[in-house]
Amino acid sequence: MLGAVLFVDLDRFKTINDSLGHGIGDELLKSAAERIQKCIEGKYSVARFGGDEFVIMLSEIDHVNTVMRISSSLIAEMSQPFFINGHELFTTVSIGVSLFPKDGTDPQTLIKLADVAMYKAKRLGGNHYQLYKEEMNTLTPERLALENALHHALERNELELYYQPQIETKTGRIVGMEALIRWNHPEQGVISPGVFIPLAEETGLIIPIGEWVLETACRQNKSWQEAGAPKVRVAVNLSAAQFYQEEIVDKVKSVLETSGLAAECLELEITESIAMHSVDRVIETFRELHKVGIQVSMDDFGTGYSSLSYLKHFPIKRLKIDQSFIRGIPSRADDAAIASSIIVMAHSLGLQVLGEGVETEEQRQFLAERGCDEMQGYLFSKPVPAKQAEELLKKQTVVNN
Repeated sequence: MLGAVLFVDLDRFKTINDSLGHGIGDELLKSAAERIQKCIEGKYSVARFGGDEFVIMLSEIDHVNTVMRISSSLIAEMSQPFFINGHELFTTVSIGVSLFPKDGTDPQTLIKLADVAMYKAKRLGGNHYQLYKEEMNTLTPERLALENALHHALERNELELYYQPQIETKTGRIVGMEALIRWNHPEQGVISPGVFIPLAEETGLIIPIGEWVLETACRQNKSWQEAGAPKVRVAVNLSAAQFYQEEIVDKVKSVLETSGLAAECLELEITESIAMHSVDRVIETFRELHKVGIQVSMDDFGTGYSSLSYLKHFPIKRLKIDQSFIRGIPSRADDAAIASSIIVMAHSLGLQVLGEGVETEEQRQFLAERGCDEMQGYLFSKPVPAKQAEELLKKQTVVNN
């Protein structure tokens, strides 16, 4: 049998406590404790660890999925509003999980490691749970140096956006440009986003970096239009930490106003996994963005766990088929079936579909025959710097059907 420790921390509790007073804060803690008790149904032990932190001890667990289910239940329950002394309060939780006996065999170790995992969840923007992994507790000199350098990358103008065309299948014309970040490290050269984006998420730097990407991409698209390029949308990926900010819609509106870019020329991409956390809140945010006129797409579709009952309520414009499925078509029957099913399903919901990572003529033809609306990948163009992207827009030098 397994055991687990859940280290639970209330997100933004200090803001509520400082602004409304300790009396309201104390009542919020009591209400939070009651909700935690409700979620564990009195089967396990729970204690207030200190401040706004709680520790839950799960014993005699048959499978790690049980731990994940309880963690998800806690996140869903705690994301509902609290009504305290006439105030409607919103808070979420960050949860770190350590497992017995895999991560440790004594309470002190398990609590410590669950605390480490909780901070990882908090750095990802909160409203998440994280299972402890050994690498969370390891910081090599090289990693520390890279983290320090990343802190200065923005102020030293080491970050740059590249743009990859998104192609309309029927006409072969560019209808969008996805903004993709690059880090030009002064000593190590170009560092892959796969290396520094997770680091940015862990350190909280993803917020200022994400804001820079959004501002830069919007200004660039407006600049292309002023230079005589045709109007297209620019697609910007939002991290979980960015998307779950309470003021995210106001921030996006402010960027559009400052840059002068029309709302319909901006598309925000949200991964499937982000969309399925706090679904009601996600739907509301999507609706607010939709009212502004901003397009929203769901990225990496097919790799997560979207429920169709939720998907039909998301006011999104398109689904992006993850490139892991595109890579296998048409030779792999399972990938071909998944890609075809996503296209049919999306169209039945009134959504457009974009295939990512198209690299061969066979892949393009397969997707075109099944009605995929748009495509993106090296077959058409690799990601290019802003000036080269402008030239592509002006010349529309892309592969036609």
